[in-house]
Amino acid sequence: MDVSPSKSDDFSISLDESMSTCDSFKSPEIEYIDSNEITAIDSINKKTLSNLYISDHVESAENMCIRDALADMETDDKIVDVDDNYQDPQLCATIACDIYKHLRASEMKKRPSTDFMDRVQKDVNASMRAILVDWLVEVAEEYRLVPDTLYLTVNYIDRYMSGNVMNRQRLQLLGVACMMIAAKYEEICAPQVEEFCYITDNTYFRDEVLEMESTVLNYLKFEMTAPTAKCFLRRFVRAAQGINEVPSMQLECLANYIAELSLLEYSMLCYAPSLVAASAIFLAKYILLPSKKPWVLKLTIIPDPPFLLQQNSTLQHYTLYKPVDLSDCVKDLHRLCCGGHNSTLPAIREKYSQHKYKFVAKKYCPPSIPGEFFQNLGW
Repeated sequence: MDVSPSKSDDFSISLDESMSTCDSFKSPEIEYIDSNEITAIDSINKKTLSNLYISDHVESAENMCIRDALADMETDDKIVDVDDNYQDPQLCATIACDIYKHLRASEMKKRPSTDFMDRVQKDVNASMRAILVDWLVEVAEEYRLVPDTLYLTVNYIDRYMSGNVMNRQRLQLLGVACMMIAAKYEEICAPQVEEFCYITDNTYFRDEVLEMESTVLNYLKFEMTAPTAKCFLRRFVRAAQGINEVPSMQLECLANYIAELSLLEYSMLCYAPSLVAASAIFLAKYILLPSKKPWVLKLTIIPDPPFLLQQNSTLQHYTLYKPVDLSDCVKDLHRLCCGGHNSTLPAIREKYSQHKYKFVAKKYCPPSIPGEFFQNLGW
C-alpha cells in the first residue's frame, strides 16, 4: 500500500456529486390573526418563556451539571463550571449536559466488534488496517478535513468490516468510500468524487466507489451519527483547562495527538470512545506535568485522624471516570505514544510535529507512569 495521498497502487474511490433534493417545497399556510387576539397570544408567550426558564439575565440560570454533581457527591470540592458561557450559541450551554449524557448512552450502540479480524476477516489483518488509517490521515490533511471526518471514517470502516469479509485489494476502496461518506456528513464543502479518485491514482473507477458507498450506507442502515473520541475530547479538554494547571493549547493538541494514535491500533477498539478521550487527557496532563497526579485537583489533609484526601470533582464529574478506571487504557496509549518515534506509520506523528499543533509529537514521554497515580484515594 502506497502511503502517499497523491499516489497509490492498491486503492481507489469516487463519490456521487448529486445530492438528494426535493422537487418542490410547499410554503406553510399563513393564518392572519385578528388584533383582538394579540393580548391572548402575548399571555401564552409569557407562560411559555416562564416554563422554559428563558431569561435575559443568564447569570440566574442554574447549570444542571453542577446541580447533579452536588447532589451525587459528598465532597466539598468545588466543580468548575464549563457551561457558563451563555453568550456563544455554539457552546449550547443550556443543553450541553443533556447532549453529553445522550452521547454516553449511545456510544455503545455504534461501536464496531472488537474481534472482527479473527472472527470475520480472512484476507485482511490489523497491520493492513493500520496502513490504511495512516494513509487516510494524510488524505485528511491534504484536503484539510475536520478531525471529526477522520474519526467517523475509521468508525465506518470498522463497523463495516465487523460484518463483511473484505478482500485486501478492495480495502482502500472501502477506506475512501467511508471517508467520502464522513465528509458529506461533516464538511461544509466535501471533496468531489473526482478528487477521491485522483488521490488514489485512479486505481478504482468512479462507479466502483459509488457502488461501495451505497453498500456501506445500506449495511450501516444510514446510521451515520456515531459518538467518537473526538466528541468527548472537546468536553474533557474544557474541564481539564478549567483547572489551569497546564498551557491550554499544548494540552488540547497533545490530547488530540494521543487520541489519534489510538485510531491506528486495532486493539484499542476494546475501549469506549469516552474512555479513550479521558485517558488521552490523563496521559497528556502527565506528559506536560509528570510530577503531578493528572486526576487530582487538590490535596486536603484531614488532621483527625490523619488522612490525605484526593479531590478532583471537575474531571471525575465531566468524564465519569476515576483514575483506576483509566489505568489499562492509559497504559496502552502510553505504549503507543512512547513507540511513535519508531513507528513505520509516521503520518500522525508528522502531522503533530508542526508548529500549528505546538510540536506536541516531539514532547518527551516519560518511560513509565507511577502506579499511585491510578489510586482512588478519597472516593
